[in-house]
Amino acid sequence: MNLVIKISLIVFLLASLSFAQKNVYIGVIEEEIDLGLAPYVKRVVSDAEKNNAEAIIFKINTFGGRVDAATQIKDAIISTKILTIAFINNRAISAGSLIALSCNKITMVPGSSIGATTVVDQSGHKQSEKYQSYMRSEMRATAERNGRRTDIAEGMVDERVVVPGIVDSTQLITLTSEEALKYGIADTLINNIDELLAAFHLDGSEIHQVDQNWAEGVVRFLNNGIVSSILIMIGFFGILAEIKSPGWGVPGTAGLIALALFFGSSYILELASAIEIIMFVLGVILILLEVFVIPGFGIAGVGGIILIIASLFLSLIGSNQVLDFEGVSTAIIQLAAALSGAIILLFMLAKFLPKTNIFQKFVLSEAEKSNKGFSSHRTQKSLVGAKGVALTTLRPSGTAEINGKKVDVVTESEYLERGSKIEVIGVEGIKVLVKEIRSDEKITNE
Repeated sequence: MNLVIKISLIVFLLASLSFAQKNVYIGVIEEEIDLGLAPYVKRVVSDAEKNNAEAIIFKINTFGGRVDAATQIKDAIISTKILTIAFINNRAISAGSLIALSCNKITMVPGSSIGATTVVDQSGHKQSEKYQSYMRSEMRATAERNGRRTDIAEGMVDERVVVPGIVDSTQLITLTSEEALKYGIADTLINNIDELLAAFHLDGSEIHQVDQNWAEGVVRFLNNGIVSSILIMIGFFGILAEIKSPGWGVPGTAGLIALALFFGSSYILELASAIEIIMFVLGVILILLEVFVIPGFGIAGVGGIILIIASLFLSLIGSNQVLDFEGVSTAIIQLAAALSGAIILLFMLAKFLPKTNIFQKFVLSEAEKSNKGFSSHRTQKSLVGAKGVALTTLRPSGTAEINGKKVDVVTESEYLERGSKIEVIGVEGIKVLVKEIRSDEKITNE
C-alpha cells in the first residue's frame, strides 16, 4: 500500500511539473539606441534569469543608434542561457540588426526589414575604416555564434562584400522579411506575439513585459547630448564663480551637483570609469584648497581645472568606443561649447543681475555713508586739534593720553619718546595721527 502511495505522489509531482506555467519576458527596443537603453536590457535579462524564464522576447523597431550602446546590449543578450527571440515588427536597421543577430532566434513581421549596418557619424556621413572594420567583426562573430551566414552579416556593413543573388558590390545589404527567411537570417515570419509563442511552443505562458523604470529613465535623460552639455556648463560656471569670489556659495554647490549627475550617469552607462571619477574628485579637492586654504590663484587651482576638464573629456569619449578623429573632435567641441557658455553666463550675471530687484534683496546695493549716519566704528573726528602726552614710546604707533583718555595714536614722524607733548592733526578712519609739540614745557602723566 505504501508503495502505491509513493508511486502516485511521484506521478502527481511529475504531472504538476509538466503542466507548470512557463514564464516569458518581453523587452522593448524602440526608437534610437543609446547608452541609456543598455541598463534596461540588462535588467530584463537579469529578471528573467532570477525567475527561471523559458524565453526572452525582444520587440525591435529601430533605425539604429550608437555602436557602443548596441555592443553593450548584444553582450547582455548573448550572456544568458535563456532562449532569446528577436521580434522585428517593423525594422532592425544599423545597430538594431546587431542586436537582432545576437538573439538565438529571429522572427519578422511580413513587410519588415533588417540590415544597413555601416557606421555613420551624427551628420550621416560614413565613418572611417577603423569603425567599419570593428562593426564587420562584431556582425560576423555574432552571426557565426548563432549559426547564421557571416557573409550576409558583413555585407550589411560593407558594400564591397558581394553576396551572389542579393546585391552587387555597390550596395549595402538590407533584407526584407521574405529575403531574410530565404537566406536563413530570419527563422520564421509571424504577425503577432501569439503566433510567435505558438511557433516556439510557448503557448499559455505567463507574459511579463518589462518597462523602463524611473531610474533608467533619469539616467537616459541625463545622457542626452544636450542635457549632458548643460550639466557640464553649469559645472564650469560654478567653479569659475567660486574662483572669482571669496568663500563657497550656491554657484559652487550647484556646479558640483551638476558634475556629480554627469559622472554618475556616465559611470552607470560605462562611459566613465573609476579613473575618470578619481581625477574629477582630485580636481575638486585642489580647487577647494585654492579657495579656502591657499591665497590667490595658482598651481593648485590650475591643476584642479585641468584634472576636471580631462576627466570630462575622457567621459565624453567613453572607454568602450573605437576612437578616431571624429569622436575626439566631438568631445572637444562639446567641452569648448560648455566652457564658453559658462563664461558668457558668468559675464551676464555680473553685468545685469545686480540691477534686478531679486538680486538687490540679497546684497547691499547702496553705500552706507557717514553723512547718512552709518559708521563701522565710533568716530574720533572731535580729537583733531586736541593736545596730550605720549604714554609710550611712539615707533611710530603707541598710546597717548588725550583729554584724560587713553588713545591709540600714530605719529607722523618715525620716533617720539615717552612723555613727549603731542597734538592731534588728523583722523583717518580709526587711525589718530599726531605730531610733536616742540616746547620747553613738560607734560607728565602724574
